[in-house]
Amino acid sequence: MDRHMSAEDLKYKKMTETPVPRLIVTLGVPTIVSMLITNIYNTADTYFVSRLGNSASGAVGVVFGLMAILQAFGFMFGHGAGSIISRKLGQRDKESASRFASTGFFLAAAAGLLIGVLGLLFLRQLMYLLGSTHTIYPYARQYAVFILLAAPFMTSSCVMNNILRYEGMAVYAMIGLTAGGVLNIILDPVFMFGMGLGIRGAGLATGVSQIVSFLLLLYMFLSGKTESRLSFGKVTRNRQEVAEIVKTGVPSLIRQGFNSMSTMLLNHQAAIYGDTAVAAMSIVNRISSLMFSVGLGTGQGYQPVAAFNYGAGRYSRVKKGFWFTTLMGEGLLGGAAIICLIFSGSIVALFRNDPQVIAIGTFALRCQCAACFFQPFSICNTMMLQSVGKSVQASVISALRSGIYFIPLILILPSAIGLMGVQISQTLADILTFLTCIPFTVLFFYRLPMDKEAAKEREVT
Repeated sequence: MDRHMSAEDLKYKKMTETPVPRLIVTLGVPTIVSMLITNIYNTADTYFVSRLGNSASGAVGVVFGLMAILQAFGFMFGHGAGSIISRKLGQRDKESASRFASTGFFLAAAAGLLIGVLGLLFLRQLMYLLGSTHTIYPYARQYAVFILLAAPFMTSSCVMNNILRYEGMAVYAMIGLTAGGVLNIILDPVFMFGMGLGIRGAGLATGVSQIVSFLLLLYMFLSGKTESRLSFGKVTRNRQEVAEIVKTGVPSLIRQGFNSMSTMLLNHQAAIYGDTAVAAMSIVNRISSLMFSVGLGTGQGYQPVAAFNYGAGRYSRVKKGFWFTTLMGEGLLGGAAIICLIFSGSIVALFRNDPQVIAIGTFALRCQCAACFFQPFSICNTMMLQSVGKSVQASVISALRSGIYFIPLILILPSAIGLMGVQISQTLADILTFLTCIPFTVLFFYRLPMDKEAAKEREVT
């Protein structure tokens, strides 16, 4: 029977009938790999740049905040368009899917171009705003130039990556991201040490890898592998549809925007204790982001399942997928945290063999490992609510971890308990976020309707 079904019908059957655990694993594993590779090449930048000294290591943490800003807009348009596209395909509305895909793509490219131009014009002010010190600035400036030049490619790649995932083609998204990530890891030492470019080489390697990822992801669309199409002519003229993309994507903007703000504040607060503290926290930030990407990748593997089945009226699969993804995330992220907890000192030393950096970083990393056990539940809440169009609830939860809870903690605790306040703020924010998510989950599942097919059968009987 399947031989006579169209590609659209086969995808619909796959997304609505494949056993939920198998479907989430199928979609989640490539996404986890993509997230890991993305964070591994960011971590590789930290590793190679740390060879240049504490100030250079601190520069990576500063520019990390800039990349978070770009990702904030990229993910806003990517998750916003992707969630709607998946629900439209669940309703078998392919034309609308292409319209939202094209609109999200070109809006993200425009946002990236604007940020890139403004960032280059006000580079000094931007670097200090993101937490640079006078000794870190020369390194941060050289690194950031290439990131800003590649900004439109970074933001629009986020959109294509998310559309591929939401269409159930996470493997294609993985290919685009991992190819760029592997290339970055290879080019870092070549440009930095082989060609003698120093930290400029790290920035150039990142910029080149982002453009390569963009081209590979774009090929997936131009070659007809996707149901939705990218075309400037398909960009919507309807303001309500643009508002729908933005509204659905706002939780991602809030999450990533607060990530950037939290990185900036973390750098500022750590700078009180010198470049050594900034370097240590930058290293810990990258390592914890690597672990967090496992939970985030698991949650993103669940997103297309939640969105597609919600659009198709298969609500029980949304609920079943939530609990499976949460448990899967606990197992993967918890396992990584235990390993990192045991070898925390040695891991920090890999990046910077400085006794002070190791001492500061080891304690901070152990705190981050403890926080990992509270993250999967919170991540799944955000992903589920955003995917089914509950943007207000998703926005509130997105604001908790790096914003509503973290910002007051990072501003208050250091003045009360010194450097330890910088080291433990994120862990406390994760615990508070976990507790706050519980009533959101209970209320959502209480209000979740019966499956449409089951409701129809009940009406007939």
